[in-house]
Amino acid sequence: MIGVGDMVLLEPLSEDSFIENLRNRFDHNEIYTYIGSVVISMNPYRSLPIFNPDKVEEYRNRNFYELSPHIYALADEAYRSLRDQDKDQCILITGESGAGKTEASKLVMSYVAAVCGKGQEVNKVKEQLLQSNPVLEAFGNAKTVRNDNSSRFGKYMDIEFDFKGDPLGGVISNYLLEKSRVVKQPRGERNFHVFYQLLSGASDDTLKKLKLDRDFSKYNYLSLDSAAVNGLDDAANFRTVKNAMQIVGFMEDEVQSVLELVAAVLKLGNIEFKPESRCNGTDESRIKDKNDLKEMCELLGIEQSVLERAFSYRTVEAKLEKVSTTLNVAQAQTKARHKVMGVLDIYGFEIFEENSFEQFIINYCNEKLQQIFIELTLREEQEEYIREGIEWTNIEYFNNAIICDLIENHQSGILAMLDEECLRPGTVTDETFLDKLNTICAEHQHFESRLSKNSKYITDHSLPHTCFRIQHYAGKVLYRAEGFVDKNNDLLYRDLSQAMYKANHSLIKQLFPEGNPAKVNLKRPPTAGFQFKASVGTLMRNLQTKNPNYIRCIKPNDKKASHIFTDSLVCHQVRYLGLMENVRVRRAGYAFRQAYEPCLERYKMLCKRTWPHWSGPAREGVEVLMADLKVPAEEFSYGRSKIFIRNPRSLFFLEERRRQCLQNLATLIQKIYRGWKCRTHFLLLKKSQIVVSAWYRRYAQQKKYKKIKSATTVVQSYTRGWQARKLLRELKYQKRCKEAVTTIAAFWHGTQVRREYRKFFRANAGKKIYDFTIQRIMQKYFLGLKSTLPSMSPIDKSWPARPYLFLDGVHTELRTVFHHWRCKKYRSQFTEEKKAVYEEKLEASEIFKDKKALYPSSVSQPFRGDYLEISKNPKYQKLNSAMEEKVLLADVVNKINRANGKGTARIFLLTKNSVVLADQKTGQVKASVPLPDLTSVSVSTQSDGFFALKLKEGSASAIKGDFLLSSEHLIEIITKLHRTGATAADSEQLNIDISDEFLVQFKHDKVCVKFIQGAPKNGNSVSCKRKNNRLLEVSVPTTA
Repeated sequence: MIGVGDMVLLEPLSEDSFIENLRNRFDHNEIYTYIGSVVISMNPYRSLPIFNPDKVEEYRNRNFYELSPHIYALADEAYRSLRDQDKDQCILITGESGAGKTEASKLVMSYVAAVCGKGQEVNKVKEQLLQSNPVLEAFGNAKTVRNDNSSRFGKYMDIEFDFKGDPLGGVISNYLLEKSRVVKQPRGERNFHVFYQLLSGASDDTLKKLKLDRDFSKYNYLSLDSAAVNGLDDAANFRTVKNAMQIVGFMEDEVQSVLELVAAVLKLGNIEFKPESRCNGTDESRIKDKNDLKEMCELLGIEQSVLERAFSYRTVEAKLEKVSTTLNVAQAQTKARHKVMGVLDIYGFEIFEENSFEQFIINYCNEKLQQIFIELTLREEQEEYIREGIEWTNIEYFNNAIICDLIENHQSGILAMLDEECLRPGTVTDETFLDKLNTICAEHQHFESRLSKNSKYITDHSLPHTCFRIQHYAGKVLYRAEGFVDKNNDLLYRDLSQAMYKANHSLIKQLFPEGNPAKVNLKRPPTAGFQFKASVGTLMRNLQTKNPNYIRCIKPNDKKASHIFTDSLVCHQVRYLGLMENVRVRRAGYAFRQAYEPCLERYKMLCKRTWPHWSGPAREGVEVLMADLKVPAEEFSYGRSKIFIRNPRSLFFLEERRRQCLQNLATLIQKIYRGWKCRTHFLLLKKSQIVVSAWYRRYAQQKKYKKIKSATTVVQSYTRGWQARKLLRELKYQKRCKEAVTTIAAFWHGTQVRREYRKFFRANAGKKIYDFTIQRIMQKYFLGLKSTLPSMSPIDKSWPARPYLFLDGVHTELRTVFHHWRCKKYRSQFTEEKKAVYEEKLEASEIFKDKKALYPSSVSQPFRGDYLEISKNPKYQKLNSAMEEKVLLADVVNKINRANGKGTARIFLLTKNSVVLADQKTGQVKASVPLPDLTSVSVSTQSDGFFALKLKEGSASAIKGDFLLSSEHLIEIITKLHRTGATAADSEQLNIDISDEFLVQFKHDKVCVKFIQGAPKNGNSVSCKRKNNRLLEVSVPTTA
């Protein structure tokens, strides 16, 4: 163990050694240290691997001093005392702001949730208790200069358990939410977390519904200098809070209502007022920009005029008269029976540069907590020694009851005087309140003021005239009196309450029940100080009914940084928390005390005389027990009702002996159990062996019987088989004998008939034999041909071979007849469209076969005609509508430029009467040539796609000359041109000129187009180059 885990055992004991031990343990990540049963917790300002499920199991059901100090040990001790001894528990977590109190309360609750029972309902309750923390932190915590997650309210949670120790539910009480933080935050601090979480984590749709924007700078209530906090993900925390609200029990509409209310608060901060003068000379206020007011009213379901009037007017009611007065700008902006374990997580002691009413109330609460700690750990312990008759030397300590009396005394306390000022008629200001303090509290040793009669502070320049100073147990705190009276009054004008009650928003109605006109109460509400004082009193009485467990949180540095230990800061906290006095009381006193009855019940097994039952008084039994164990007399004392053990080592000794005894008892129980188990097992095995033997004998006899039966069956089957085969042989022999006799008889009868009729056949025998043979051969030929006919495909040229030479003519003629017949059958299957396709293919064959090298590759390609789908493609809708006739062919061709031989893409359209060229991009018609104007088409013999359309001289189409074009579907284009020209009534037959050199008329000049074969270039493509003004040379790659 690093250092000393329990300060009671620290040697030597001094303030320096105390601080050094804390530093040593803190440097080695040991953040927990004991003072007896009190846990000191150092805030590490980082995550440590000591809070995982393995650690929970390690500390579960273990004695407090058995393992190294940990917050889980205290939580386990409190939970087991509640569960096993029916003692209500409370865990008091105290310390400065930023010392880690909130995290400590979370760890305690998570441990209790982990070790208690399981079950669907229990798990649901545990989850709700744990998930209440994110919701409370979102609406009650904020970043301060000392803590990024500072609790700005006090929280006390009572967790109720049943008799088994399973949680049934909880009651959460909160104290003094710092409401002023909503409208104003000190420099370096920010508003409550929920505002930033909503703007950062809500979806765009949610923000739109709430009429919000993600930009923090658009809202006056949000401080911008510290809006972003390192290590704090507001967006992720917003999702966590929404999920936690659903688990706790919020419905979807309730969550939306809460978010609408938060949005309305942000909108409220943007409302500004301007002063105006009325006709009678009085001042009034008006709202500058009503846009935010309008959106706020839409969110809350309030009429805009009602809320605007409530912001600008108030109603004063005296007896039966009502008077409405205007508010000036300053007023308008300022008044906007189960077991129980309690966990107290309340704001820590605060000393800021400017301390106001909130810090005064917070520090008063901490004084009360310090007082209850003193009473229960220092004063009450010493009084217990005296009650029990134990010899004791009194130890002096500082009792802060005098400070509590200064604040809460019913007549001369600061809170009483503040309430008196608030209720006093006439002009009441913070100055009159301070004057009253100076008059009544001037002589109090813990009160300081410049205006008091005490000359000691008249020249104290560190004490402003508008402030007073109180010397708390944790140090002196300077309070500014400004705002004390208004914050204590905490008044909300009835006009605002009634305006809010008129809202259609259900949550707003619940928050302002006093606005109900039917329940108007003219009685002045209690002040904030009075309410808080009463709440603190109730809390203290509640805590005193439970067994306390203390966690004293210490802040190692003011920088919120890990691995930094500031001696002076820690020393100051150790002093005002009274930890040294606590150690001295523990060392001088007794570390452990217990009533005689439970002590004897726990340790009676360690002595043969007290085990298993002791019949005498419990004290005598404990005396016999201690004498038998030979515990030194100076290590314990006998009180009137309890035994007191001085040193924890003695307690550890008793616990170790008890653990060994329990192990021996467990071993004995195990031995007896194992013997019983082995005997039971043996008897069961014996019984089982008899049953198994009986079943096995039965099985063996059944198997033997089946084997004999199977052998018998085999012998019988072989015997029957031999008999059947013998009978079969005899039957076969008889059958062969009958067949032989029949054959011999038939041959004999044949011989007799041939002898008798031979003389009648000799004259015409040769001719009859020849005719019969020829007939048989022809019959065999036709039957064989029937079975070997080729397929019905017209291109199938196969035919069976002729069997005899004399059938050659017949064989050839039959082949011709069969081919004609199957061609007819094949043609009968054609549709009109298919016939037209084959006719085009046939015509292409007649034109190009053995003349054009490109033709063979086009045979297998079907002629599609409309390659552009011009009637369906919306791109060519305009062009299609311009065509008056049906388009027979539509394709993209390249128009060759005579100047450079390069091609320009054009759309080539063929109808029954004309050829049309159009721009590919725009669809604009560039040229339209009637078919009668075409005289011929020239193509090469090569595998290129060039062709020239030659026009009739003197025609209107021939003004610009002939067209030299290139296309991938040349064969189809020329064929369709030839067929269309042939069918046109007023046109002559179109000539097809196939030559590697032909002339093309370009406007006024004739150019020779010459085709040559060259090496493949540019990816085997055809290239066209201009050689001179009279020659275009087309290079066609040679094909392998």
